[in-house]
Amino acid sequence: DGMIKKILLVEDNLDDVELTRRAFVKSRLANDLVVAADGEAALDLLQGENRIAPALVLLDLKLPKIDGLEVLRRIRADERTMLLPVVILTSSREESDLMRGYQNGANSYIRKPVDFERFVEAVGILGLYWLVLNEPPVP
Repeated sequence: DGMIKKILLVEDNLDDVELTRRAFVKSRLANDLVVAADGEAALDLLQGENRIAPALVLLDLKLPKIDGLEVLRRIRADERTMLLPVVILTSSREESDLMRGYQNGANSYIRKPVDFERFVEAVGILGLYWLVLNEPPVP
């Protein structure tokens, strides 16, 4: 359908939000980027009364209120959101975070590169894949 697919970015660092926004603009992914600044707000947007149904969730791990892994666990535990593509986008270098991300049902895990050009490239590929090429399960 011709509806604009929403992307939920769960990120508390305003610089990273701005970076992601710029990367989406630069990659010509004019999709609605909805931002949740903490885990609680994210779960509210995904499972609350006024929930949105994004095409993709970009999830940081280190979040206020409810951390990223717990957000991911709750997304997977709810039948309305269990099939939602979740890409962890984090600056964490810890292998244990990587493992736990996958164990809890992350579809992909991307370490935030420091270099903007590489980040733009990664976001462009990500958007193209999840918004254009990927065939989602029909509910």
